[in-house]
Amino acid sequence: MLEVDITHRKGQFYLRAEFTAEPGSITALFGHSGSGKTTLVNLIAGLERPDRGRITQGERVLFDAEQGIDLPVEKRRLGYVFQDGRLFPHLSVRSNLRYGMKQTTSVDFDQLVALLNIESLLQRRPGTLSGGEKQRVAIGRALLADPALLLMDEPLASLDSSRRGGILPFIERLRDELGVTIIYVSHAIDEVIRLADRLILLSDGEIAASGGVEDLMSRLDLRPMTGRYEAGAVLAAEFASYDSEYGLAHLAFAGGTLTVPGGESPKGTKLRVRIRARDVSLSLSAPKDSSVLNVFAGRVTEISTDEGAQVDVRLDIGAPLIARITRKSVNELRLVPGKEVFALVKAVAIDRRSMGN
Repeated sequence: MLEVDITHRKGQFYLRAEFTAEPGSITALFGHSGSGKTTLVNLIAGLERPDRGRITQGERVLFDAEQGIDLPVEKRRLGYVFQDGRLFPHLSVRSNLRYGMKQTTSVDFDQLVALLNIESLLQRRPGTLSGGEKQRVAIGRALLADPALLLMDEPLASLDSSRRGGILPFIERLRDELGVTIIYVSHAIDEVIRLADRLILLSDGEIAASGGVEDLMSRLDLRPMTGRYEAGAVLAAEFASYDSEYGLAHLAFAGGTLTVPGGESPKGTKLRVRIRARDVSLSLSAPKDSSVLNVFAGRVTEISTDEGAQVDVRLDIGAPLIARITRKSVNELRLVPGKEVFALVKAVAIDRRSMGN
């Protein structure tokens, strides 16, 4: 268990953070540029010193202002993966991986190389690698130092969307197969939704909210931080069945069954599905003769007070869902909290490839 309770002033910027991270989990730090994400990670790593407070990793005290404890970086047993990888250009991939490797480590070199799929890269130099390959090597090097905690600061920010998509499964496997505890910093909400077990929202040096991804993403009051344009709900689901004739997957969640395009997965595979508010329509009656495959009965629980033509409506369909409709539609349908409605979600609006296990 990582426990953090610190304050820190850096010029005119003031940071106050208190949170915990469970062992073998991914805790994401998310917020706009300048919110304090990198500063917080650097304080945990020992690259900067808090003004007051305490940081512990299990029974090990990394920092305690009152007791005068401030372990140097090399004694904190932390791995740090930066945005640019920071590999040694004059060394081969194998030598980069073994640099800083402990004499006795719980991480098996060959197993990790296979896990990250970098066997074919071992004899090459960093200058010949793609951005995604460099980041996989950087992750491997950090893990071979046998860290108790892995810090990842915008590790995919320099990659395009296709290369980011190729790295995400490897980060999931670090948690699921190696049980690595990860603090993950990102400004990309799609990465956070796929990876995070717990989400911490930072704003102007303060933790504005923390909790499960599904809970925080469905809150209308947090849209300024989670993304107003991309607002939507995140559903926890399981793979239920596959329709091979039409190439459609059926996912079970608390509100029923969601149909999405995509391939087959083992039954019971846990997934996280993002449904954008702009892809949800509302009706007062169940539609007939419609092309929409996903129709859910529910009720209105909250209506945003935004000024302008568009309004976000939070629904309870057995799980939270958000619909973005016009203010005119709200008035014509006479929507108020408690009103029963039907939510319509087009199957093709849901990107199956973006779902995380």
